[in-house]
Amino acid sequence: MTISYHPEVFDDLAEIMRYYEAVAGARLADDFYSEFVHFAELTAKNPDALNLRKNGLRRVNLERFPYHFWFRLDGDNMRILVVRHHARKPASSFGRT
Repeated sequence: MTISYHPEVFDDLAEIMRYYEAVAGARLADDFYSEFVHFAELTAKNPDALNLRKNGLRRVNLERFPYHFWFRLDGDNMRILVVRHHARKPASSFGRT
């Protein structure tokens, strides 16, 4: 299974990492990124283990950080569409494909 990313996912990650770096330093920002990559790779190994949500989307919650990402399966590709804080309303700016 390959992983691809909507181009705006990189903006999402950069914004989150800037926040963590500003409030706690580069190490916490790096920890966040490492956890995101870990869960993306883990999910790609068994994406069907996650329940299908609406419109063919699936959600993965990070463990240590209050963030999640949404992805869609397209054949042998797992496309990550967005990374969001748990408290953010899901409908806000979620029109990515």
